[in-house]
Amino acid sequence: MQESSAPILVVQEGQLAGKRWPLNKPSLTIGRGEECDVVLPDRQVSRRHVRILHDGLGYAVEDLGSKNGTYVNGAQAKGIVRLQDGDEIQIALSVRLLFVGAEATLPLTQEMLKVIKLGLRLNKSQRQVWVSGIPLDPALSLPQYRLLELLWERKGKVVTREDVIAAVWPESDEVGITEQAIDALVRRLRDRLAEIDPEHEYLVTVRGHGFRLDDRP
Repeated sequence: MQESSAPILVVQEGQLAGKRWPLNKPSLTIGRGEECDVVLPDRQVSRRHVRILHDGLGYAVEDLGSKNGTYVNGAQAKGIVRLQDGDEIQIALSVRLLFVGAEATLPLTQEMLKVIKLGLRLNKSQRQVWVSGIPLDPALSLPQYRLLELLWERKGKVVTREDVIAAVWPESDEVGITEQAIDALVRRLRDRLAEIDPEHEYLVTVRGHGFRLDDRP
């Protein structure tokens, strides 16, 4: 496979931001060890962490028994996970790579990389949230995270106050949760997201119906 027609991996942030590797052979190994095809000098990364492989069906990612795991679009990769153009591969929650398919291998400028990082990213297993490529620190409270995950899973759709109560306070009596409590939770979550991205309102109140998530495109 010629390099010019090969898909590529692009580092999205950190000291290696913008670094890219063409996937121009059947298998590419990523890890901390010098023997790997892609060396990531991070203590969270295992010596042989993950590999990207190509077969007759396309490209896929396979975790190599790493200590801190591999995630594709926020979900932990178990076994072989197929890749599609635009997928995000997260190595040990510390290095984020973008998989860019062969049909989209146009020159990636810094402005394009900035656009790629806009919006929300969730890692459900770790309950971590990124806003425009920046992790929320400190992490969201459990009620805040439950609300955001509910909106994330129904992205673009309106969730009712009853939906919010069931997702955020599953152990509580619905009658005991006031509208003021829900509104206060929405306001606090909105403020936390605005700490990083104040120019965009992610949580939209739909009067008389509930709330919806308006993620950046």
